[in-house]
Amino acid sequence: MSEQDAFVKGLKERLPDDLRDSFSNEQLSALKVAFGARQWGRHPVDLRGTLKLWRWRYYFVLLAGRNQRDLSRAQQELSLTAKALGVSVFLMISLLVGLLFLYLIKSALGINLFSGYSLGLWDWFKSG
Repeated sequence: MSEQDAFVKGLKERLPDDLRDSFSNEQLSALKVAFGARQWGRHPVDLRGTLKLWRWRYYFVLLAGRNQRDLSRAQQELSLTAKALGVSVFLMISLLVGLLFLYLIKSALGINLFSGYSLGLWDWFKSG
């Protein structure tokens, strides 16, 4: 069990001096599991409140922050797929913008690849 672990650090701060170093890593791990060691209230977005509607009161909690838990295999695969899709979309958009830029440069220089044929992008660009 790491000395940097928030649960271990907090536990040792609350223990008397003579007991702080008397626990083994296995015992610290068991204590962490037994007490839940959740770090509530340490989120970048922590919005809590209550609403009174008619005769009842409702509470709401909105927490957001970086997920520090280990991902399951399915979550890892989904994350990898989303990253691959995001990179693919970025590359496709970059390619299209690059081709458009090259086409506009070609048209500005008066170069025609096919005589009598134009996409009309240069005329649209000049008029805008």
